[in-house]
Order: sequence, then structure tokens, then C-alpha cells
Amino acid sequence: MMDPDHELFVAIVDEGGLAAAGRRLHISPAMMSKRLARLEERLGTRLVHRTTRRLALTPAGERLHADLRGILAALDEAERRVSGTSAIVAGPLRITAPTSFGRMHLAPWLPRFLDAHPRVDLAINLSDDFADLIDTRADLAIRITADPGPGLAARRLATNRRILCAAPAYLDRYGTPATLADLKTHRLLAADGQMPWRLVGPKGPVTVEGRSHVRTNSSEVVRELALAGGGIALRSLWDISDALARGDVRQIVPDHEGSADVGLFAVQLPQHNPPAAITAFVDFLVGLYAPTPPWARSTIALAERSP
Repeated sequence: MMDPDHELFVAIVDEGGLAAAGRRLHISPAMMSKRLARLEERLGTRLVHRTTRRLALTPAGERLHADLRGILAALDEAERRVSGTSAIVAGPLRITAPTSFGRMHLAPWLPRFLDAHPRVDLAINLSDDFADLIDTRADLAIRITADPGPGLAARRLATNRRILCAAPAYLDRYGTPATLADLKTHRLLAADGQMPWRLVGPKGPVTVEGRSHVRTNSSEVVRELALAGGGIALRSLWDISDALARGDVRQIVPDHEGSADVGLFAVQLPQHNPPAAITAFVDFLVGLYAPTPPWARSTIALAERSP
């Protein structure tokens, strides 16, 4: 039988605090704190940094939590095999994803996953902020990045192709830049932290310095500004492919695009035997986005119609 203090520690991390874990386990906050201190004393290391506002794991706590979750998942699977229910995917599954991507390319497909696995208790959190898996108590994060993060298990789902684009109304008014150097005289659009642009062209990597014509922390605002003729933006195909196919935006300086290092990743804490719900969802995403992601199909059709 697993040490009950180990289960208590996992509950503290999963629930995000001693009080919430105590309610789940029907243990008073004072006893929760006492047992956590007892575990830390026995192990000879601090596992949790306690503050009045949040709980944060120490490096030792992160390692122990990852190991214990794997052990708990293995015990659960062992019981399922004995009971004959190992093929059933069930239990809580907490997913975090970027706002626009989650709304456009995740939410519409979730009913298909839930129809296949009705016993999964699914929770989705959409945010453009970097989602720490431990702080947010997420089982899986969808990240669009060149670096999914150290010490994490990441599955690359698709390449995140990004193009320079602008609305016809903007190009008719200000002209179409022929080279990257021409961008210096144009209105550029980017959310906070998205510039400089790192592109790849015929001669290799190149960086475009600049300042966004409108300051915003929202990538969705940048998209809407570009569609409305407000300037030139570097946008992912998953975000802009439909507008590109309709002619609402046009690609410019097509010999330069965003670096192919940036990809779409499914990221989780490393576990030797992750819960079946996580594995099933990652497999679902792989089947959904590979080999041809939904957002690439409209651009393929557009290319086939082009002379």
C-alpha cells in the first residue's frame, strides 16, 4: 500500500494548496500542514514553498510529484487490468491551450474526443499567458513555441508555419513591400513580446526589428487589426489560412517566413506510465493535426486553384 503522506502530497499539488487538498481528503488544514512537514522532515528536504498567495514546488518537490504521479497511474492501471477495465479511458483531464488556437482548432473537435471517451472529466483553460503545468494543475499543455520547456515530455504535433500578410485595403493605400528592407516604412503589427520577427529566407535566418504600430497584449487584436487594414503582421497559418483563402489578406515578401523551429507541441510532466486519459488525448491530437492539419487544407486548395 502506498504511503498515505505521499498521496497527501500529490493531492496538495493537484489541488493547488493545503486547504483545497484537505477538503478533498476530509483532513483539517492544521493536520495537512503537520503531515506535509512530517514528510519533508523524513525526506530531509523542503518540497513546497508556502506563501499567503500561492503554492510553489521546490525542485525536489517537482521530482517527487512527477515520480509519484507515475506510480499512482501504474497502480491504477494494475487494478484496471485485474478488474478487466484497463481499456476504459476515464478520470479527470485538465488541458491548457492558447486562447485563439483553443477556440479555433481545439474546441470544435472536443465533442469527437468525448464521444469516444465519455468517462473522461474534461476541463479546458484558454490563456495566452505561459501555463506552468504545476501552478495551473494542468495535465497537458498545448504550446506554440520553438522550445517546449526544460524537464518536460513534449510531442510535436505540427509545424507552425507563419507568413507576413496584410489586407488588400492596407496594400492599396500604402503599397506592397517587395523586400524586408521595405518594411521599415510600413506599419507593423505585433503583440507585446512578439518582436523582433525572426524569419528564414533564401540566405538563411534574418531578424526584422521594429515597433508595433499599435501596442497590445492580445494576439487576437493583432489579427483583427491586420484584417481591418491596420498594417502588416506575421501570422500563423492556423490563425489566418481561412482569411488568406478568401482573399481578406495577402501574403507579402513570400520568400521569407517564420522559422520552422516553432511548432505545435503537446507538453506534459514526465511520467513513466501517464494516466490513460492523457495518452488518449495526445493520440487524438496526433490523429487530428497530422499529417495535414485542418488549417493547411484551405491553403492547399488555394494553391491548387492558382494558375
